Amino acid sequence: MVLDLSILPLAFQFTSPGPILLKIGPLTIRWYGLLIATAVLIGVILSQNLAKRRNVNPELLGDLFFWLLIGAIPGARLYYVFFEWPKYASTPEKIFAIWEGGIAIHGAILGGVLAALIFAKIKQVSFWQLADLVAPSLILGQAIGRWGNFFNSEAFGDPTDLPWKLYIPPDHRPLEYASADYFHPTFLYESLWDLMVFTLLITLFFRSLAGKPRLKVGTLFLVYWPAYSLGRLWIEGFRTDSLMLGPLRMAQVVSSLGILLGLVGLAWLYLLKRPLPDVVPTSKVNGESGR
Repeated sequence: MVLDLSILPLAFQFTSPGPILLKIGPLTIRWYGLLIATAVLIGVILSQNLAKRRNVNPELLGDLFFWLLIGAIPGARLYYVFFEWPKYASTPEKIFAIWEGGIAIHGAILGGVLAALIFAKIKQVSFWQLADLVAPSLILGQAIGRWGNFFNSEAFGDPTDLPWKLYIPPDHRPLEYASADYFHPTFLYESLWDLMVFTLLITLFFRSLAGKPRLKVGTLFLVYWPAYSLGRLWIEGFRTDSLMLGPLRMAQVVSSLGILLGLVGLAWLYLLKRPLPDVVPTSKVNGESGR
């Protein structure tokens, strides 16, 4: 039997079926919304399960996710609109049309961190303990959410003839690439990278439970930053629609800061052997970490 390898590349040519999953009368269900809802649901279940294993009240994580949504969704949209203001200045009614796409994960994280800090202060619990429990869910949610870009035919890379390529409809292509049909599927690159980071974080979590090694509070969230940001740094270089500040791609700027802050935080914990600043007394944080 002879295997015809010439047909193999066809399996890697992605074509979006469109952004709409289902229409029932006036109700429109979009893939983007379904993926975000799925990511949130899985994130809550996973974080609550991890909380139980750390002897943290799982209901606390359920309450936290409500706060995270309040901070993350507006943060993601406002961050995007800020850097794309010329596009929205003439159509301000589109600013709130989040179902059409146009959110930024860095804005979501910043908004979520702010909400989590306020939540931790009100509940008098360690921010870093919460961040550790949410970090695996966060990166898994990013892996799922990136497929929303696929269905919306957005956030793709430069034109390519590689076997793994993404077809972009003419009305979604940048003007300078109007004659190109296939582009780098950067949504796929980042989704796969995020899954690898998720595997790293979840492995560290369970090894820590077994004491191999016993991680300090805040470690998982600090590892998340450089691990995710390294991938985003190089993947962003393929993108044709990066949010820009002058000549700088903002995602690469923020990713570079994320790598730096994550490494500094880890050095603070393990080289200087000092606890991270928190919203509750250090003694309370240390007490929670051993439960």
